[in-house]
Amino acid sequence: MSHPSQFTLLRTRRFLPFFITQLLGAFNDNIFKQSLILAILYKLTIDGDRSIWVNLCALLFILPFFLFSALAGQFGEKFNKDALIRAIKIGEIVIMAVGATGFLFNHLELMLLALFAMGTHSALFGPVKYSIMPQALHEDELVGGNGLVEMGTFLAILAGTIGAGIMMSSTHYAPVVAVAIVGVAVLGYLASRSIPRAAASTPGLRLNWNIFSESWATLRLGLGQTPAVSRSIVGNSWFWFVGAIYLTQIPAYAKEWLYGDETVVTLILTVFSVGIALGSMLCEKLSGRKVEIGLVPFGSFGLTVFGLLLWWHSGGFPQNVQPNDWLAVLSYGQAWWVLFDILGLGVFGGFYIVPLYALIQSRTAENERARVIAANNILNALFMVVSAIVSILLLSVAKLSIPELFLVVSLLNIAVNTYIFRIVPEFTMRFMIWLLSHSMYRVEHRNLEVIPDEGAALLVCNHVSFVDALLIGGAVRRPIRFVMYYKIYRLPVLNFIFRTAGAIPIAGRHEDIQIYEKAFTRIAQYLKEGELVCIFPEGKLTADGEMNEFRGGVTRILEETPVPVIPLALQGLWGSFFSRDPNKGFFHRIWSRVVLVAGEPVEGPTPARLQEVVGELRGSVR
Repeated sequence: MSHPSQFTLLRTRRFLPFFITQLLGAFNDNIFKQSLILAILYKLTIDGDRSIWVNLCALLFILPFFLFSALAGQFGEKFNKDALIRAIKIGEIVIMAVGATGFLFNHLELMLLALFAMGTHSALFGPVKYSIMPQALHEDELVGGNGLVEMGTFLAILAGTIGAGIMMSSTHYAPVVAVAIVGVAVLGYLASRSIPRAAASTPGLRLNWNIFSESWATLRLGLGQTPAVSRSIVGNSWFWFVGAIYLTQIPAYAKEWLYGDETVVTLILTVFSVGIALGSMLCEKLSGRKVEIGLVPFGSFGLTVFGLLLWWHSGGFPQNVQPNDWLAVLSYGQAWWVLFDILGLGVFGGFYIVPLYALIQSRTAENERARVIAANNILNALFMVVSAIVSILLLSVAKLSIPELFLVVSLLNIAVNTYIFRIVPEFTMRFMIWLLSHSMYRVEHRNLEVIPDEGAALLVCNHVSFVDALLIGGAVRRPIRFVMYYKIYRLPVLNFIFRTAGAIPIAGRHEDIQIYEKAFTRIAQYLKEGELVCIFPEGKLTADGEMNEFRGGVTRILEETPVPVIPLALQGLWGSFFSRDPNKGFFHRIWSRVVLVAGEPVEGPTPARLQEVVGELRGSVR
């Protein structure tokens, strides 16, 4: 079944005004910050070391995330989100007016004050930015919406950086910058006026104005969520640790290792930003419009591989009397490998970060979501500060080169993500399912929208291969508890996936009565808790491609817990490596087309009736 592209969200009022608002905010952040840094370096009369003032700019922008994120999380739950966004945007206009005055009068202190205030603006906007999305978007739009937001954010950062360079190259830069930053702020406010109403999730929340105690409480709330959410927050912050190191070192890397000028810095930033945007956009395509955390290990793997490749391809560039411009650098074949590595870092960074944001949003209670995102922002800021300290220690104390710093970060990425995936094996389990359904098979879905988004249901399906459960689990948006023959459940490698997914092993009554009875107890428990349970009523794999007789276990399940019964049918798996076809082979029918078909809920679901319906869904395709 085809689905509309995520770009169709840009034609909806529930998303487009918000998207434009956050895009212009990110653009203004960067155009002002970069213009200020360039003014300090090249335009203003300053006594002493200018690099100290540049580092002060970085500190002033990041400090509000420590101080005010917890307060922002409370605001995001207590007040209507659309009204809160408009109030923040009005504040941005005032802040940019102060910053514009600073530029017009070459008043550094005013500009630094405005920078701190813009950091505060961004800290206040972050929690409401991500917590409003689950209210405005349907569940199957959440990954696409996050992909668009991440794409827009990084392209806005790039555009702001380039735009600042263009404006600051003018002799009369001050009025140009002043008009630009105030104008963008006004446009952002006008866009925010069209954001539809988004009600407060906890209007009765009592605000705690003690930013220190509330920040600690917010961090504890975020890291005290389920392991999947709390480790996603850690993974998200780790991404910003890695990203901050790469982005901070790019100017020096371009100068000292590629012997390039400012245009080479812009080229590298452009390639990196395009990579992030491309990876963010591809997430929806690769995840099948659901929150597919299996992409996170894939993204982590790519971040390590391309980081190692960037280290390997660095060095060996000829040094000229004059720095190379971007065209001169591109004349060296090795430069293309460096740019390819940076593009890969961006693409796989998108694969890594978008599912993490979507998971945090989708698995956090609505009345805690803004504060959990605030906790994420606090931890992000902490990791970015730590990244600066680590860079200083490795470059200045340990005397590593910049490529060697990239090597260390790539190796650290393996260690950090191994820890995350070990604590939350669901990441690895979903990756294995995703890899199987996107490598050995081309899985087509039909009519899966009949499976309810909420509430209990019993899925029944024909049993063709050892990987039926994996293919169904990879296709359906909701988690499923599979009931499977205990000997299949215990298969090496697959047992890790089945155990992590909470599958239910079952044996025949005469094989092991304890396993048999325990299985029905767990099935009833899961259904009473509103979960999806899938059974294969044949009780064994087909030996000839035809369906075996459906057994009576489904009758007992429904007697204990009456729920809707939804038939499924798998087509095209017979003859594959994981079936019992005697003529199969590993490469036989690899990348073959497999179809999963769902039918309407069955009335009077007796075993015979279910076998008839599943047979009709399967048709003649084995």
